[in-house]
Amino acid sequence: MTMHKPFAITLDPGSSRANKTGSWRTLRPVYVDRLPPCNSTCPAGEDIQGWLFRAEGGDYEGAWRHLTRDNPLPAVMGRVCYHSCEDACNRGRLDAAVGIHAVERFLGDEALRRGWGFEPPAVETGKHVLVVGAGPSGLSAAFHLRRMGHRVTVREAGPVAGGMLRFGIPRYRLPRDVLDAEIARIVATGIDLRLGDKVGRLEEAMAGVDATFVAIGAHIGRRAWIPAKDGARILDAVSVLRGMEDHTPPLLGRRVVVYGGGNTALDVARTARRLGATEAVIVYRRTREKMPAHESELEEALQEGVLVKWLSTIRQAAGGEITVERMRLDEAGMPQPTGKLETLAADSVVLALGQDVDLGLLDGVTGVAVDDGVVQVDRETLMTGRAGLFAGGDAVPAERNVTVAVGHGKKAARRIDAWLRGEDAGPRPRHAPATFERLNTWYYSDAPQTVRPQLDLARRTGSFDEVQGGLTEDNALFEARRCLSCGNCFECDNCYGVCPDNAVIKLGPGRGFEFDYDYCKGCGLCAAECPCGAIDMVPEET
Repeated sequence: MTMHKPFAITLDPGSSRANKTGSWRTLRPVYVDRLPPCNSTCPAGEDIQGWLFRAEGGDYEGAWRHLTRDNPLPAVMGRVCYHSCEDACNRGRLDAAVGIHAVERFLGDEALRRGWGFEPPAVETGKHVLVVGAGPSGLSAAFHLRRMGHRVTVREAGPVAGGMLRFGIPRYRLPRDVLDAEIARIVATGIDLRLGDKVGRLEEAMAGVDATFVAIGAHIGRRAWIPAKDGARILDAVSVLRGMEDHTPPLLGRRVVVYGGGNTALDVARTARRLGATEAVIVYRRTREKMPAHESELEEALQEGVLVKWLSTIRQAAGGEITVERMRLDEAGMPQPTGKLETLAADSVVLALGQDVDLGLLDGVTGVAVDDGVVQVDRETLMTGRAGLFAGGDAVPAERNVTVAVGHGKKAARRIDAWLRGEDAGPRPRHAPATFERLNTWYYSDAPQTVRPQLDLARRTGSFDEVQGGLTEDNALFEARRCLSCGNCFECDNCYGVCPDNAVIKLGPGRGFEFDYDYCKGCGLCAAECPCGAIDMVPEET
């Protein structure tokens, strides 16, 4: 008797590999690499997601070495960077941003504790580059240039390296042993650091070198015209903070008024409290919402007893007191006088109204344009109008903070290296952004950000001990593992597990996956279930 098979059963038993279902496909999945918002936002150009990935696996040295490819000062930056990366972090829309700067600090501190160092350059190019200034931008440039094999000389006018890291940031935010250790590690790569060696005329200093990078900081405090009678004591914030490094703390008195609204104003007011001031009052002419200082710094200052006179400006200073006028904001948000005056007791007034750069060394240098107190450079190359002369950090038009300065140093080094080789470095291609909407957030469990310890309030105003504590190893591991790996495969195996056609092939740890397009029907399950949005569905070519 002949058996008739049902219509749906058309194949004899055998391997399903014989039926190449990929021919049915109209869309094909492809693995993609996308630019996470933390990486995109970092002014230093760090591959944040990359070093977090190594840290979450417990490979701290690997994470540190990955991090220092872009930034040679992680223990410093983990303390003083204002971490715009965390403002952009997609995790912030789930519970709280990953504590990126806290993990960075942990890695930096771990490197100092374990004595990790930088490898010497593999080859020497024979080229000689002069770096003027040993602040964050100059140190960063020197580090990267040396790793590229160039001979680097850094000339620093001050008695010690660090620039505004040392003379503009108080010890309670940045301990000097941490700063000194990270600078020493950079210099140990073979950099010729010359302290107390001020460059008077750059044209002469450039003779005999192949390229020059000007990275001088903004060390001149801006002044404001305030009518002052006899006995009025008016200082500038830069001089006050610099005086703290000379082991001769400035005599500010018991009642200190600080005029300004930036982070430097907060630093001076908090320093005054630590020097014994019973009253430290910030006079600022706008509202709290308009204050340029970072909210976290302001909150710490208020906790320490610093007072703020909002919508106020100083009209006059006399011996032992100042006259303050109340302001109001007009429709454009600009402060306008009201004519209402009050008197505040003040033994000293400190002006924190910004800083300028002394560019006198550029006198006589042909091809260099200075406008509004800064050197004009090509935004892509950081080169001035003079071939071979580059500038960055506070000396050029840009936001003035440590992270931007470090990023300028790296960027300048890359451009200087290309210029010396006669090549065009060009802007590096950028991947498409890894947006929050591409994430499959169902797969991520709640994990609140780790709260770091702070010095007891009672001890803060009585010493210059560091206020913000760091992470333990367990905390750092947990915090690194909060990263969502936005836009880039972290080998979770979801695609491998959900594919109905067994068309996802494992390539091995650290190598990711690939699709077997002979059998992939393009159903899109892998893309739909990818937690981090690392798979795109694209039309098949016809």
